[in-house]
Amino acid sequence: MKVLFAAAEGVPFYKTGGLGDVAYALPKTLRQAGVDIRVVLPYYGQLFPAQYRAQVSDVAQFTVMVGGEQKYVGIKQLQLGTVPYYFIDNEEFFGREGLYGYWDDGGRFGFFQMAIIEMLQVIDFIPDVLHLNDWHTAFIPVLLKDKYSWITPYQGIKTQLTIHNLQFQGWFPPAVLTDVFGIGRQFFHDDGYAQNGAVNFLKGGINFADLVSTVSPSYAREIQTPQFGEHLDGTLRKQAGKLVGILNGIDTQLYDPATDKHLPAHYTAGDLSGKAKDKRALQRSVGLPQRKVPLFGIVSRLTRQKGMDQLLTALNVLLPGEDIQVVMLGTGDSELEVGFNTLRDRFAGKVASLVKFDEALAQQIYAGADFFVMPSAFEPSGLAQMMAMRYGTLPIVHETGGLRDSVTPYDATTGAGTGFSYYDFTPQVLIDTLVRAAQVYRDEPAAYQQLQQQAMAADFAWPKAAKQYLAGYERLQG
Repeated sequence: MKVLFAAAEGVPFYKTGGLGDVAYALPKTLRQAGVDIRVVLPYYGQLFPAQYRAQVSDVAQFTVMVGGEQKYVGIKQLQLGTVPYYFIDNEEFFGREGLYGYWDDGGRFGFFQMAIIEMLQVIDFIPDVLHLNDWHTAFIPVLLKDKYSWITPYQGIKTQLTIHNLQFQGWFPPAVLTDVFGIGRQFFHDDGYAQNGAVNFLKGGINFADLVSTVSPSYAREIQTPQFGEHLDGTLRKQAGKLVGILNGIDTQLYDPATDKHLPAHYTAGDLSGKAKDKRALQRSVGLPQRKVPLFGIVSRLTRQKGMDQLLTALNVLLPGEDIQVVMLGTGDSELEVGFNTLRDRFAGKVASLVKFDEALAQQIYAGADFFVMPSAFEPSGLAQMMAMRYGTLPIVHETGGLRDSVTPYDATTGAGTGFSYYDFTPQVLIDTLVRAAQVYRDEPAAYQQLQQQAMAADFAWPKAAKQYLAGYERLQG
């Protein structure tokens, strides 16, 4: 089976979120399963890592008509492990200091999508399945039906669209149809890509793709409701017959407490003595007293979507009376950054607030903390809670999306569970959950250690998810 995986970002080249991780790990895993899968990304010239530049070769050049103007397309290629990567090169569109957020993103990613389609014949790779990701590539199924349906080799291509975060949809004025794609308005209606008088790339993909997937089963259900549907819930309910949810995985070789290069001490589920050393090292490095008290770790974007406003409220209530410690690593809304720094100043010796990004420190928090707090308002999949469990750090999560699907709440009667969770999205319920977790740590050490063992045994390796993606490809092929 031949698959082309198209995305706007991918590790180790570029990453802004979970899409970048998936674009690396899933193709690698499917390749190991025997799928001839290749990846296509933009060539963001200024951002392309220096260590890979010498490995890139130019394989083709051609032009694509954008509106009424021919635009250069360079196809670069690189082999990363067993996976072939193609890069779409155009300095005008991709020679920027960032990946997204420009006034002409409709033109940039409109060009990218047409270049992907027209590249297929140039490189002589006609896939059985085009696997598309988020709005940056979601219009390809529309184009295959509207603009390129006359090309015989393309007529058998099936398409799968994965939605990593429904918030981001790609809204553009109707002029994008003529000024970028050179097409008419035959599908500019509610069952096509029209939304409130604009062109919605993601809506077009949902309506025209052969299969639509999200990154967890719960999120697939949630986005069919007004609360989580971002004004596309009606469209998603109409297309529910082709909508599936597949929980993301993590790279269990990369995130392994037995080998992680960032950790002062290594450990396994069978011998957790190294974890205690990592806790003391973490406390020392962030300026907290090395005490045997519940240590709550946070590695997050500081946004309301991540529940950080509610967590601040909860900690301001808890810290005066509870003997706990908190270490927070992240950046985001300036108001929340100030809030955590104020918490640090108010509760010296209890709170470490590090407003920055530090990969090594993030890993040390996953390993050294006793609990990992992730109170997201919504979470399509989430990876951090899976990483925390891998390190024997118990997650505390709001029951939504991938958090609900990956964390089994502690049952005091049976001992089952891999963490702590709560349903009502309020600061008080979060406070109650944090207090309960701390009580189990202090008063029920055997139960706490059993939860650690169960969390570390949870299977979040990518082969589990890859089997479900492969099953979807096979269904598309009939």
